[in-house]
Amino acid sequence: MALTTLDPTSALVVIDLQKGIVPARTGRAVTAAVGQAARLAGGYRRHGLPVVLVNVTGRAPGRTDAGRRDAGRSGNGAALPDGWADLIDELDAQPTDHRITKRRRSAFHDTGLDTLLRDLGVTQVVLAGIATGSGVESTARAASDHGYHVVLATDAMTDPDADAHRHSVERVFPKLGETATTAEVLDMMEATR
Repeated sequence: MALTTLDPTSALVVIDLQKGIVPARTGRAVTAAVGQAARLAGGYRRHGLPVVLVNVTGRAPGRTDAGRRDAGRSGNGAALPDGWADLIDELDAQPTDHRITKRRRSAFHDTGLDTLLRDLGVTQVVLAGIATGSGVESTARAASDHGYHVVLATDAMTDPDADAHRHSVERVFPKLGETATTAEVLDMMEATR
């Protein structure tokens, strides 16, 4: 479904655009998504709307993860390098931004994100980040379950698997909320604020 409105208190939630993840994924799609997420963050800040920057430092334990690289550990079980969870410079993180650290795919699971958003009076979340079919989709599902009006900025997200990205955007996201480009979100923001 296409973007129909921006609620008076909309928040931007940017998923996993951090130094340990973004540089490992190269290409135009990553560069474009990072640039669009940064544009969204700038627009939200200019209008005094909440920007929530999410990083990840762990992964849910379980049998299906056995032998896979853990987001908090290297392949051999050693701790990740210093700065791995730091946000990328392109986001131009500001003191007014809110920070959430997650240890699972969804930014809502055991993080306090829902409490933060409710305390801010947020009724709508616009999501951006990496990876579309994992962290972004998990967060979108949880946001929908929590009753938020969900908007997915499809050009401000990417996935290392182009088919997973396309599946999320075309099949999953229309069931969870509205999809829009960064320009559509920013244009609606300018027209309504």
